[in-house]
Amino acid sequence: MMTISTRGRYATRIVVLLASELGQGPMTKYQIADAEAISAAYVQQLMMALRLAGLVKSHRGREGGFSLNRPPETITVAEILQAVEGDIMPAPCRSPGHCERAAACPTRPVWEKAAQLLDDLFSSTVITDLAGSPSAESRLRPPTESDRS
Repeated sequence: MMTISTRGRYATRIVVLLASELGQGPMTKYQIADAEAISAAYVQQLMMALRLAGLVKSHRGREGGFSLNRPPETITVAEILQAVEGDIMPAPCRSPGHCERAAACPTRPVWEKAAQLLDDLFSSTVITDLAGSPSAESRLRPPTESDRS
C-alpha cells in the first residue's frame, strides 16, 4: 500500500497549525514541535523545505518564528507534499525511463488513473478545508465535558 511519509503528514499538519494561528504572530520551531509532539530539529527541516517552496516565511529576532507566506485558502495539500516529498506516485513506473515495458504494460492505465485521482484530491484540497475541520479545531482548544463523555 502506498503511504505518504511522515514528512508529508507532519508538514501538512504544521501548515494547518500555522493557518489556525493566523493573526497571532509567528510560531517558533519549539512551539510547533510542542504542538505536534515532534523534535524541533525535525520541524526545522520541514520548515526549510516549506520556505524554499514559498509556502511559509521565517521571521528573525526576538519575536521571530514561522508564519504562512500566502493566505491558507490558496495553499493546497499538493504543494505541501511536493515541497517535502517530491512527486507522489502510486507506482514508480510512472517516472520517465523507469521501465522499458511502460508502453506495452497492461497495468499502467490503473496506475495512471490512481495518480490522477490522488493529484486531483491533493490539488483541490486547500488548507482552510483542513483547518476548519472538527478534528483540527478540537486539538487547538482545551477539552470540554462533552469531549470527555
